[in-house]
Amino acid sequence: MSEPHILLTGERLALGMPRQDLLPEYHRWENDARTILGYGNQFPQAWEVRAAGYERQRANDRYQQFEVVQLDEQAAIGITVLQINTFTRSAEFVIVLAPEARGKGYAAEATRLTLDWAFHLGALRTVWLKVLAPNHAGIAAYQKAGFREAGRFRKSGYWLGEPADEILMDALPEDFPGPSAVTAAIGD
Repeated sequence: MSEPHILLTGERLALGMPRQDLLPEYHRWENDARTILGYGNQFPQAWEVRAAGYERQRANDRYQQFEVVQLDEQAAIGITVLQINTFTRSAEFVIVLAPEARGKGYAAEATRLTLDWAFHLGALRTVWLKVLAPNHAGIAAYQKAGFREAGRFRKSGYWLGEPADEILMDALPEDFPGPSAVTAAIGD
């Protein structure tokens, strides 16, 4: 396995470049039942579809992926994504954590680091996401990182087989709670 290529360091986590040799691990995280539930999907994704998608995503400069690395172990524990709209200087945010990394407060820090990059290096005006209303842990992590509820799509998703609202959340640069790892790395 290759060593992580760290881009931005936080308190317990860092953002790094995704590694092709970890694609089977990413695929495992994405096909965990709790990940499928949180995304509002119903079925797992075949390996061949994921492998082909990885190549397309890496070639798309509007689809920026970051590997989430736990600093003490230098172990990959998740992926964050910014799906960028260059015309509006906005991006949709997506996160997936390894099942064994959940419940440790990593989601909030990984989200905050990604927002730090988005606002302070990516010069984005807003970052948004959709989360299913019953996903209380996800909502709390997003709020801690600076996201605020912006709206609701009524009964547009499913949670455990039942219709559920999707909450639209967004963050602006002034919502970023800090401290900025970007600013610290640059020395300002």
